[in-house]
Amino acid sequence: MTEGYEGRPLVGAPSPRERWRRAKGTLFAAVCAGAALMGVVSLVVLLADVAMDGVGALNWNFLTSFPSRFAERAGVKAALVGSLWLLALTAVISFPISVAAAIYLEEYAPKNWVTRAIQTNIANLAGVPSIVYGILGLAVFVRLMDFGRSVLSGALTLSLLVLPILIMASQEAIRAVPGTIREAAYGLGATRWQVVRYQVLPMAMPGILTGTILALSRAVGETAPLIMIGALSFVAFTPRSLMDQFTVLPLQIYNWVSRPQEEFHQLAAAGIIVLLMVLLSMNAVAILLRNRYQSRR
Repeated sequence: MTEGYEGRPLVGAPSPRERWRRAKGTLFAAVCAGAALMGVVSLVVLLADVAMDGVGALNWNFLTSFPSRFAERAGVKAALVGSLWLLALTAVISFPISVAAAIYLEEYAPKNWVTRAIQTNIANLAGVPSIVYGILGLAVFVRLMDFGRSVLSGALTLSLLVLPILIMASQEAIRAVPGTIREAAYGLGATRWQVVRYQVLPMAMPGILTGTILALSRAVGETAPLIMIGALSFVAFTPRSLMDQFTVLPLQIYNWVSRPQEEFHQLAAAGIIVLLMVLLSMNAVAILLRNRYQSRR
């Protein structure tokens, strides 16, 4: 380092090692930006291709008509209603169970080897292929419990599929609540349940709802478990009770794509648009609830 005017030290040029580190940082940032851009471009191209093929077939008759062997008469009413039934039941079944399990594991369970073993198994279950849950649902709900190939069997099977994801997301959200919040509530004489009910859960709810969005987004597109429990690909009626048979949008889309006629491929693209609309609407409701809890906090 040299001295400049009035003996002040001048900063020298960066060393070769520092220049190399800066170059590596710039290269890493460029690679990450390129990967993100590639994903966004691929998604935009896919959505544009689906929109071009399916917008022409998307109309009110398409939404209110049942499947048919004739493309001009075919619609997604049965699959759309079946998907809504399945999503609603899956959320009703899986959400309270997963939140209750997360509260127990984080706030009540002793920190010993049994709890660690449960945590490890939950993490492993989150990575099990969905077809395995379909086999389990077929053996337990369809045959052993004799629910048949019904909406209830499908909802219970999908609930098993998303439970590990929801439990882990809920645990992370509860764990992120500062310990000082609990200590302050205990210091004011609150019981453990009052601390969890009025302090921990309201602060953790935005994170829990975020995990719910991700889990249900996975469930809405699952096909393999529903095929295993016997969901039909051609249904000319809508389910009216939990024990009725059903079909869902992914199965209906697959049925149309597998046909050789170009008209059915356009119907499949329109079905994909409807599926995306259902998914975005569900996510919008969850985001509104999450923002409400965040503003209250």
